Amino acid sequence: MRTTLRELTERITRLHARGTRPVWIDGMTVNVRTSTVASTGGVMRPVLALVAQGAKQTTLADRVYDYRAGQYLVASLDLPVAGRITRASPAEPFVGLGLPLKKSIITQLLLETGGGGRADDDASSGIVTADADEELLDAVVRLLRLLDRPADFAVLGPGVEREIHWRLMNGPRGAAVRRIGMEDSRVSLVGRATEWISRHYDRTIRISDLADEVGVSVATLNRHFRAVTAMSPLQYQKNLRLQQARLRLIAAPDDVAAVGYAVGYDSPSQFSREYRRLFGEPPGRDVLRIQEDVEVGA
Repeated sequence: MRTTLRELTERITRLHARGTRPVWIDGMTVNVRTSTVASTGGVMRPVLALVAQGAKQTTLADRVYDYRAGQYLVASLDLPVAGRITRASPAEPFVGLGLPLKKSIITQLLLETGGGGRADDDASSGIVTADADEELLDAVVRLLRLLDRPADFAVLGPGVEREIHWRLMNGPRGAAVRRIGMEDSRVSLVGRATEWISRHYDRTIRISDLADEVGVSVATLNRHFRAVTAMSPLQYQKNLRLQQARLRLIAAPDDVAAVGYAVGYDSPSQFSREYRRLFGEPPGRDVLRIQEDVEVGA
């Protein structure tokens, strides 16, 4: 496994240095950092986040997930999270890879293998972590090798991508991955709710309307939503508003009040107050820190 991790680290580092994406999988990301930085936030899509070197921490509401070299995190639906690199240095940078998880592939594999029964909701969180086994690491390395050969990638890449999904579905946290493809799972129900919130996050949302949209009672929606996301639907909406505001401010940091209005706040003071409560600093200072961290850690 150590040899495979070494090759994985080298290939991710090479991709990061190259900077171009001629045949990359849509949505794939690579991350190389030479220093630890303070927490930054964003919306995490369904993804396999694999650490080849160093360590990282992801926070969802009050749940904290730490994972290091040879481990991975799976997010099974769109979630507003905070993340920070916890182990990185110029001599041994943090090196990580993000591969999008595709519902269509998971559903097809479930149909082909007869695994389309009810999802196991015992471990109902929208985020899980686990150790990567040799088979999974080998599949990811083979996928990255193909990126150097576009003609081979076009023919063989989809099969290796499918294999990665299969390895995850049968790994130690396979239930979390299988739930992505199951329409009757708790995660699927909450996923439909989060998709609706994402389309309407800048408006006033009535929980009764959201419950009607996904076809359950208000009580059922609240119970399942909190189990999966560690927050209520309205807390999710507020987190999403603030994460979107943060992204807008990074692009255009000079008009804090306008950004607050754009994401649904009626009062600049309320926007700044809730922003500081979530991110620890007022908008202008927080964005400046993020920009400084990017310059230092890149």
